[in-house]
Amino acid sequence: MNQVPAETPGPHSPQLPAPTRTTPPAPRSAPHDPLREAFSHVRMQIAKAVVGQDEAVTGLLVALLCRGHVLLEGVPGVAKTLLVRAFARSLSLDSSRIQFTPDLMPSDVTGSLVYDASVSDFEFRAGPVFTNILVADEINRTPPKTQSALLEAMEEHQVSVGGASRRLPEPFMVAATQNPVEYEGTYPLPEAQLDRFLFRLVMDLPAREHELEILDRHAQGFDASHLDAAGLEAVADADMIDRARQRIAGVHIAPEVIAYIVDLARATRQAPSLALGVSPRGATRVLAAARAYAWLGGRGYVTPDDVKALVPMTLSHRVILRPEAQMDGLSVDRVLASIVATTEVPR
Repeated sequence: MNQVPAETPGPHSPQLPAPTRTTPPAPRSAPHDPLREAFSHVRMQIAKAVVGQDEAVTGLLVALLCRGHVLLEGVPGVAKTLLVRAFARSLSLDSSRIQFTPDLMPSDVTGSLVYDASVSDFEFRAGPVFTNILVADEINRTPPKTQSALLEAMEEHQVSVGGASRRLPEPFMVAATQNPVEYEGTYPLPEAQLDRFLFRLVMDLPAREHELEILDRHAQGFDASHLDAAGLEAVADADMIDRARQRIAGVHIAPEVIAYIVDLARATRQAPSLALGVSPRGATRVLAAARAYAWLGGRGYVTPDDVKALVPMTLSHRVILRPEAQMDGLSVDRVLASIVATTEVPR
C-alpha cells in the first residue's frame, strides 16, 4: 500500500489537520514493580547501540508483549536491523535474519524435508523461522509465494511442512523491514499480510543532534557488528516476558474505552477519503496494544490517550487511501489524524 507525503490538500478536498508524528511518551516505570522495571531497562540497553528511535523501541516492546509483529519502514542506514538485534540481545532471545530476494523459496524460510540415507527416511531441517525474533530484511523484495510462507508462522506460531505442523519457539515475533522509496524489483505486501503486522513503525532520518552522537560513537570505535563491545547486556528473558503477558491480560479496559476503539474503527470505514477501513481484527489489535502500553506506563487500566498514541502505528497500514484523495495531496496519516480529532472521547 503506497502512501503519499502529507501535502496541501487540493481545492476540492476537506481541510484536515496536519498529522502529529510526535513520539508517544516513553512509558513510566513503577518503582515497586521489578518486572516492569526490567522492561524499562531494555530501553537503556538498546540506547547503547541505537541513538534515538524511541517510537520504534516502544513499538517493539509493546508488540512483543502482546504477541504482535512489526513492519519497520525506513531508508537504508537508519539502523533498522541493528535495532532488532540490540532488542533481542537485551532480552536474551535468539534471533535470525533472512535477506529476502527474488529467488528466495518458501522452504528457505520454513525449512524442508531432507532424505537421510543412514536411516532411509526423510528428516526435517528447520529453517531460520525457528527462532524467537526473525528479521525479515527487505520483505517486499521476494515474490508473494515466499512472502506467504510467513503467514501461518505469524498467525498460528507454527509452520506446516510435509503434511506436519511444527510449533515455533515462544516468544516469537517477526520484525520485517522495507524501503519506502525504492520500488523497482519489489512486490508490495498484500493486504492480508499487512493485516498480520500489529504495527507499522516509520524510522525517520535522525535529528542533527542524534546524528552527531552517532558519528561521535563511531569516531570512538563503535562497531555495530560487536554489541558486546558496546556493553549491551541482557536485562530480561523469555520467562519474564511470559509473566508480563499474564499481568497485561489483567489490565482493565472500561466499556467506554472499548466503545471508543469501536467508534474509531467504524469512522475509518465511513471516511470518504478511504477506500478500505479498519477490520474488526484491527480494532482488537488496538485493544491488545493499549493494554500492553498502559502496563508499561505503570497503570492497571487503559485510557483514551493510550488509544490515541497507538492509532497511527496500529492503523496506518490497515487502510487504503482513495486515488482521488492521493491526487489531492492527502495522506493516510492526515486522514487518521482527522478521525481521531473528530471522534468523541469518553470522559
